[in-house]
Amino acid sequence: MHNFKELNKQIAWQKVNGLLPVIIQDAQSCEVLMLGFMDEKALEKSLQSSKVVFFSRTKNRLWMKGEQSGNFLNIVDLSLDCDNDTLLIAVNPTGPTCHTGNISCFEKLSKNLDFVFLARLQRLINSRKNADENNSYTAKLFKSGTKRIAQKVGEEAVETALAATVKDKDELLCEAADLVYHLSVLLADVNLNFGDVISKLKQRHKA
Repeated sequence: MHNFKELNKQIAWQKVNGLLPVIIQDAQSCEVLMLGFMDEKALEKSLQSSKVVFFSRTKNRLWMKGEQSGNFLNIVDLSLDCDNDTLLIAVNPTGPTCHTGNISCFEKLSKNLDFVFLARLQRLINSRKNADENNSYTAKLFKSGTKRIAQKVGEEAVETALAATVKDKDELLCEAADLVYHLSVLLADVNLNFGDVISKLKQRHKA
């Protein structure tokens, strides 16, 4: 975790009149969850607790996000912008961030962004592990076992390749969508996700 004294020295507090704008971003999906403000004490408390603490302009006090709802924002990393007057914090949220119950305070836009949709789809797939198989194809797949799920990935991979060889773009898109979906189920079945895949790609890229 970052050192409070070192970070505090970098912040242009005078420029923001003592209240630093703070953008909260989901560390997994990169989704922007909310905007809040911090004074020096809120920043210090955030670093001490590893949970986001804001300064409430309406209540005129510090408040830890989730202190009533339990939907905490667990800090993964943070960074100032190039002007040192805005803070970006990457978090792992424990529940919906918005007071309305939505995942993001910018839900109308956020839910339609491509990679946010993919991350949310993955979470939905994970939630189907213990669902009723009579009401969910995904739950039925989980119940069928790893071997059958892996078989479906193989089938969809072959169909994707065949669609590409005949240069049928529409069919390729359909088969690729099926492949990504079934691969998501397979990863979830063995307690992995696309974040783990990305980490492996990062390792290879460094190499």
